[in-house]
Amino acid sequence: MKAAKFEGELLSGHKLAAVEVPFDPALRWQAPKVKLWPGRRGYRVSGTVNGAQFDSSVVSRSRRFYVLIPDELRESIHIGIGDPVEITLEPATMIKL
Repeated sequence: MKAAKFEGELLSGHKLAAVEVPFDPALRWQAPKVKLWPGRRGYRVSGTVNGAQFDSSVVSRSRRFYVLIPDELRESIHIGIGDPVEITLEPATMIKL
């Protein structure tokens, strides 16, 4: 399973900023959704935003997928809503050699 690389724009979200993911994680990684928190299922992921490593989740909304970007990460790498970003993602359960 290869990591997915793509570019996007940092969007404001209901709880956290997010970047639209241009693919369905279930199809790309043959991964089932997992419980993230009460009432929400999605995909746990690891990756980078502009080269900074992070762990997060991909959630679906209106037939689209979004990776959530933690506020602490945004602040530490100085990105704001509307900024272009480079993302690399892979399932969090992937074993890295």
